[in-house]
Amino acid sequence: MPFKSQAQRRKFAQLLVEGKISNQTFEEWNRETGGAQLPERVKPKASPKSKPKPKPKRRAKRATRGK
Repeated sequence: MPFKSQAQRRKFAQLLVEGKISNQTFEEWNRETGGAQLPERVKPKASPKSKPKPKPKRRAKRATRGK
């Protein structure tokens, strides 16, 4: 799976230095990314906004009979 951003690439490099991932894993990801220009950060996809709940309709006041 290729890197999606420069920040992700830096994070993987940090994990490699700390010994939490193997050199093989890092190189595989790097190879799949190739020389692509990556954005600094990837913004999360906007979640679809839910429709606002309709307000309950007010019932009209009943007219009172006059005496």
